[in-house]
Amino acid sequence: MLTAFTASLLLITISELGDKTFFIAVILSMQHPRKLVFPGVTLALMAMTILSVMFGQILSSIAQNSQIYVHYGEIVLFIAFGLKLLYDGWKMTPVHEQGVIEEAREEVEKAKINNQSENVWGILLKSFVLTFIAEWGDRTQITTIALAAGNNGNNAIGVTGGAILGHAICALIAVIGGRVIAGKISEKQVTLIGGILFIIFGVVAAIGLKTGG
Repeated sequence: MLTAFTASLLLITISELGDKTFFIAVILSMQHPRKLVFPGVTLALMAMTILSVMFGQILSSIAQNSQIYVHYGEIVLFIAFGLKLLYDGWKMTPVHEQGVIEEAREEVEKAKINNQSENVWGILLKSFVLTFIAEWGDRTQITTIALAAGNNGNNAIGVTGGAILGHAICALIAVIGGRVIAGKISEKQVTLIGGILFIIFGVVAAIGLKTGG
């Protein structure tokens, strides 16, 4: 369980920093009370994590008689993800980084135009919905699914706990310190670090498969 927890905690935390979801939380916390934005964002990420783990377990149970192929798929996915992140990070420019922030700002402004009353429940709902939609199909969701499926379903609690904690840490950083550090986070550096981490865990998974661990 410790391995699954550690893997999901590290991969989710690094992947989420500087992501569109992160900047949505930053922008929302500039417009609304942070004590309302944080639970809304965290609950959305928690719900997405639980759904992703459930989906991963379903995939694992479907492929129960060919679990070896699930492991191979996890290894290929992690290494391919890592290589893609390294390539994207290498090619990334300040213009691209600014584009992610602008995209997040547009999502928040669109929600404001489409109503979302500014009372307590309106702010909570807006934080939840914007984060949930932004997270759908994101690399952190795919990572969580792969971790849950590749762990035979035995470490679902570890994967879930690590992913939720990783998301909560990023949400806390975004909501509390986002105003200060938003302009200082280099998406390029975070992406490169994420790529290296994905490759490392892909290699570790391959070694574990080879040794039967």
